[in-house]
Amino acid sequence: MKYYCIGIKGTGMSTLAQILHDLGNEVSGYDDAKGHKFTQDGLEKRNIPIYYDHTHPIDKDTIVTYSVAFKEDHEEMKRVRNLGLTVKKYGELMGDVIDLFETLGVSGTHGKTTTSSLIRHLLEETVGCNYFIGAGDGYADKKNKYFVVESDEFNRHFTYYRPTYSIITNIEAEHLECYKDIDDIKNAFEIFANQTKKLVVANGDNEEVRKINYKTKVKFYGFKEENDIVIKNMELLETGSVFDLYIDNELFGHFDIPLYGKHMVLNAAAAITIAKELGLSQEKIHKLLETFHNAKRRFAETKIGNCIIIDDYAHHPTEIKVTLQAVKQKYPNKRLVVVFVPNTYSRTKDFKEEFIDAFSIADKTYLTEIDCNRECQEDYPGITSHIIVDNLKNAEMISLDSIDKLKDEKDSVVCFMSCAYVDKLIDSFKNLIK
Repeated sequence: MKYYCIGIKGTGMSTLAQILHDLGNEVSGYDDAKGHKFTQDGLEKRNIPIYYDHTHPIDKDTIVTYSVAFKEDHEEMKRVRNLGLTVKKYGELMGDVIDLFETLGVSGTHGKTTTSSLIRHLLEETVGCNYFIGAGDGYADKKNKYFVVESDEFNRHFTYYRPTYSIITNIEAEHLECYKDIDDIKNAFEIFANQTKKLVVANGDNEEVRKINYKTKVKFYGFKEENDIVIKNMELLETGSVFDLYIDNELFGHFDIPLYGKHMVLNAAAAITIAKELGLSQEKIHKLLETFHNAKRRFAETKIGNCIIIDDYAHHPTEIKVTLQAVKQKYPNKRLVVVFVPNTYSRTKDFKEEFIDAFSIADKTYLTEIDCNRECQEDYPGITSHIIVDNLKNAEMISLDSIDKLKDEKDSVVCFMSCAYVDKLIDSFKNLIK
């Protein structure tokens, strides 16, 4: 089969393109962004062509999929429509691909990437697995039985999925440009949960997760005693996190993870539960978790002299808050500085107060202007980064041209946070402090 992916440098689309290629298909794609993005590393490794023009030929038997950032009036979208090519939604095509395997679908407002990466690590080192992880990271082999899939609720993508096992890490208000309210979001998760064939592993401490009407068998995990899987004796240390995990009132084991924050312990508990369901022993799981390295842009650290630079994908206030708390866990005696690139006008508008509360953990916060490729500023009059900066103590605006505002942070922890690309900001800061 031949596939053409419009928006191929997007994290999800890049991953899908890599998987389609690994399964023996001929894959190419288009993108507006000519500059290098980390998501194209896997594409280049596979020699998948990336086009930037609207004149290259596309065979008539090619199936086209596209990112929602590309509207119907985009020149490349109009071209493939005029050519009469078969066009499938991204989520629909993903559903078709993962149906070929026993799928482990990881969903949730937060924690999907880390939990998917944990499960991938546990299976890859034992029984083998395919994986689709939203950090531009994908791989598939027809010989593998299992497929770990980060199952994104954005634009209801995951409602096309029919996993064998699924995880729901949490449900919160998010993507309100796609959903009416929290009940609408919960209903989408309910569809996903009830399309699961064998077992749902769900965070029982989360109120919205508990409200789902489960038709598939469900096991709840969390810190509360009423859960089926209970985390006890947790310690959050400068070297990582340790805890005991009880399953059905019996101690399954003690675990040490090189991750920081209560939220990471919850993610690990979900991954351990799935691994146990698939037959991995406590001893094997414990040993493998000690060697885990998280996905790209998840608490990714670089040290230059006494400065710690962290690159993190956090973009929702809850993610920002728990990540900054994790930084405080690991570096309790260092000054904490945040550089944040807001990614959508709608999220900035909907969660203004929550952003202000989250950033209050830091000693100093900088925001750039909003960097959005799927919303138009004119649709959100008056919504700029200033609605956060002007109401937050110790905050100010920053840009690539004013990066020298960070020149005195050579002994600090500086967190660059966004789901947008922050590479140029980080590189400029590195050059500044060197």
